[in-house]
Amino acid sequence: MRHFDLSPLYRSTVGFDRMFSVLDQMTSGESNAPSYPPYNIERTGENAYRITMAVAGFSDKDISIESRENTLTIKAEKSEEQNSSNEFLYRGIAARAFERRFQLADHVEVKGASLENGLLHIDLLRQIPEAMKPRQIPIGKAANEATAIETAAA
Repeated sequence: MRHFDLSPLYRSTVGFDRMFSVLDQMTSGESNAPSYPPYNIERTGENAYRITMAVAGFSDKDISIESRENTLTIKAEKSEEQNSSNEFLYRGIAARAFERRFQLADHVEVKGASLENGLLHIDLLRQIPEAMKPRQIPIGKAANEATAIETAAA
């Protein structure tokens, strides 16, 4: 049984806090936690992220990516005709179907996906609405001080 300590990742990422909690729950205590295909989650900018999955043997026609609410779902399945066309003496490249789900944080959007050299790259961007962004509040004079200054000037 493997246990991954994801606590260092909590400090260095923004936007995936909930996802790391879900991943931590999945890997702790469950021996049947999905481990295929392997993937990386990296931070590429202040509010930009990239999920990279190793999907050797799959083409872009075999993979579907769906984003619904706060869930990103990646599914892949080889068609039967591709699997049965050759007789394999040894099959070391896994071409089994998979479905991987990621819980995305609020305001995280999928910006695009690309498949190159057997790696599926999914780019994500966290866009905080203008109303939720922090803003500076100017410090002004109190109403009593402004009245006192006006009466003294008169």
